[in-house]
Amino acid sequence: MPFQHPRETGYGYVIERYAARKESGHARYLVLKSGRFLRPEWPHAERFAHHLIDDSATITDAELEALLGYEWRSRLTAAWLIGVGGRATFRERIGDLLLASEVCFSGSAYCFALARFGTHADAEILTAYLDHYLPRTDLRYDQPAALGALLRLDARLDARLGTHHATRFTEPDGLWDQWVQALAHLQDSPDFTPAERRRWTDLQCDFANGWAPPESA
Repeated sequence: MPFQHPRETGYGYVIERYAARKESGHARYLVLKSGRFLRPEWPHAERFAHHLIDDSATITDAELEALLGYEWRSRLTAAWLIGVGGRATFRERIGDLLLASEVCFSGSAYCFALARFGTHADAEILTAYLDHYLPRTDLRYDQPAALGALLRLDARLDARLGTHHATRFTEPDGLWDQWVQALAHLQDSPDFTPAERRRWTDLQCDFANGWAPPESA
């Protein structure tokens, strides 16, 4: 699907209003990409969170579609607004964008949104992504974010459904180990253990849960 600038559909204002909005001197998409809002020492986290939750509640579906149809900055922002707002009606759209992996940086935000939705359907999307991209040991896309989101979903769903989607990826010498070992710069890095990927997803979701409506039951 070709990229389309929001102005072509009458929504040219959404980039400035939602993605490039200044947050403590930085564009919102840069704050989201960097993850600085998750650091306890960042002094602007509360204000940033309030702005994000307000926009997640008021942005329209049409405005979100306009953002999702453009480049990585707008897609990353849209996915965060969708996840924070629990807009599960965008599940299929988010899943399609994640699996397509057309642009950089936005995939981790898709994974966050799926983790926030919190259902078996979201786990299946993440599983399909990992089935497709973990065997590609020449690529570093959003495999870490997808695994972290899937591990969080497994923990939430296990008590009710007995699901263990991530187990076959994380078993010794499984697809996750093979992928990490094939990328020399990731080997022996504590940032790429399954536990660390789960911890990072937990940080994102716990941040959202602190200000937004709770994740789906």
